[in-house]
Amino acid sequence: MVNMVEALNMALAGEMARDSNVVIMGEDVGVDGGVFRVSAGLYGMFGPERVMDMPLAESGIVGMAIGMSAFGLVPVAEIQFMGFLYPAFDQLISNASRIRARSRGRYGCPMVVRTPYGGGIKAIELHSESAEAAFCHIPGLKVVVPSSPYTAKGLLAAAIRDPDPVLFLEPTRLYRLIKEEVPEEPFTIPLGKARLLKEGRDATLISWGSMLQKTLKAAGAYDVDVIDLMTLSPYDEDAVLASVKKTGRAVIIQEAPRNCGFASEVAACIAEKAILSLRAPVTRVAGYDVVLPFPKLEDFYIPNQRRITDAIEEVLKY
Repeated sequence: MVNMVEALNMALAGEMARDSNVVIMGEDVGVDGGVFRVSAGLYGMFGPERVMDMPLAESGIVGMAIGMSAFGLVPVAEIQFMGFLYPAFDQLISNASRIRARSRGRYGCPMVVRTPYGGGIKAIELHSESAEAAFCHIPGLKVVVPSSPYTAKGLLAAAIRDPDPVLFLEPTRLYRLIKEEVPEEPFTIPLGKARLLKEGRDATLISWGSMLQKTLKAAGAYDVDVIDLMTLSPYDEDAVLASVKKTGRAVIIQEAPRNCGFASEVAACIAEKAILSLRAPVTRVAGYDVVLPFPKLEDFYIPNQRRITDAIEEVLKY
């Protein structure tokens, strides 16, 4: 039984042992093992040439990772919190994501940017961001969000092996919240595929990351499908549509602000391709359109089980 931090560490160690080109870089990832200790012990196992402490310069970290990728390495860059990733947005949108298009498919940019994201730990400003939709809008950049220790290990291994850049968002709240059985041997979970965790007939609940645990609890009393997207870009459109066409109702749960969030993209897809199957309007449960508040109000901002239950009741009664 391991938690998500331990599962991610297992994935990093396994991929570094499998491929000598895999390197880790970021602030305090070496001697200290990272801000959440995800890379703990790897400095001693693989040495300073493969586990590199970097200066506090996020644009420089991601930019250097792009250059290292171009010369044959597979960098895994850690950004300490998602709110610190914004200075590197230019590197991702202007360079990493465009190399395959620029080269007409001759070259990729195999690299992973790992970062904790989301609220739930009562952190200060810029330490609890949920801005996944902004990065999903970038063509050529994959966006992945694990929801458990098992998915964290399998998805990170797949991300490292992917020939294109991957943004790997690790829900901070889940780092040590739950434990589950995770195989010691290496394995991968395909990117771009969702998983169906609960089957039912009356509605489809769609979520990702830390919202999945609350969604599963809310779903317990209902006959519903529960889908964990896992990859947001590209997301498993076929799995979503197949479920919604079966149930006729959809509730999409995200932690991020409601306006232009990723839930809106899923809702638009359902409206375009499954509207004749709908028996109720597509409903979104989301954060509010404000900056995530300071700790005392955080629990009021993040969607809770009651809000998800109310949304289920709303679509069932429509």
